[in-house]
Amino acid sequence: MTLTSVVTGCAGFVGSHLTERLLAEGHRVIGVDCFTDYYSREVKLSNLAAALQHPNFRLIEADILALDWTALLPGVTFLFHQAAQAGVRASWGLSFGHYTRHNIDATQVLLEAARSTPGLRRFVFASTSSVYGDAETYPTPETLAPRPVSPYGITKLAAERLGQLYWRNFGVPFVALRYFTVYGPRQRPDMGFHKFIRAALDRRPLEIYGDGLQTRDFTYVEDIVEANLLAARCPGPIEGEVFNIGGGSRVALNVVLELIAHLSGESLHLAMQPRQPGDARHTAADIQKANHVLGYHPRRTLRTGLQHQIAWMQRQMAATVAP
Repeated sequence: MTLTSVVTGCAGFVGSHLTERLLAEGHRVIGVDCFTDYYSREVKLSNLAAALQHPNFRLIEADILALDWTALLPGVTFLFHQAAQAGVRASWGLSFGHYTRHNIDATQVLLEAARSTPGLRRFVFASTSSVYGDAETYPTPETLAPRPVSPYGITKLAAERLGQLYWRNFGVPFVALRYFTVYGPRQRPDMGFHKFIRAALDRRPLEIYGDGLQTRDFTYVEDIVEANLLAARCPGPIEGEVFNIGGGSRVALNVVLELIAHLSGESLHLAMQPRQPGDARHTAADIQKANHVLGYHPRRTLRTGLQHQIAWMQRQMAATVAP
């Protein structure tokens, strides 16, 4: 039997990779994306190029809050909620309303529809390591109390809590995956590795916020996709749970910059800037729970993943200058 999955944010970084993987495994996929202007529509359409050619893919271009989900969800087996208003630094000030709308309100609408969809096996929610803020322990386990240091982290934590409430009260099969610093081909233009690699390839100065000693747990996008599928298919009683999804190692930003310079063959010219409000000093995922319960094992090393992202960006840049 062919399974049907919904992927919100299907034209985005993770969503497009997840959509392609589901199609490759024989799913029908209903992709939903409203193509917000956070970054270029052309980039998002490029992300979807392969999916749009697939007979089992249907694209719905619409705002989550405007769709009749009670009509759309019947017959759907898995709902992968990847859509969000992303970005820590942009979540302050007047733009906060976009974060509450796209991260909290949209999630609540989906949860309401899911409670009336008895055939839905799993609602997989894309959360973030930003819910931890400046954690007290590294690697950070899921049992540690979240302490977000950005408005973005606040909205994603609120959405997590909503999902858990809908599980406890209405049986919605909700599971949250806390992603730790995702990178790889199709990474958003505002994200760190994309900006670092682009600056190296363009041979222009790169602004670095902080002293370069901040650390992150970098996770390759294919590992994130695998975690989504494991969470969707897990036969155990995991509803209402949260899982850290990390890359398996904690690396300082300075080390990453040196690796990018080495792999790209270009020197990086750094312009150091003050640390920005909302930036956590360190992140590191304790992934024992995901390992034991879901069978999750990150497979890409940082070096290999960066090689793939650099090669992809080189192809993208070559294509834009080709006659």
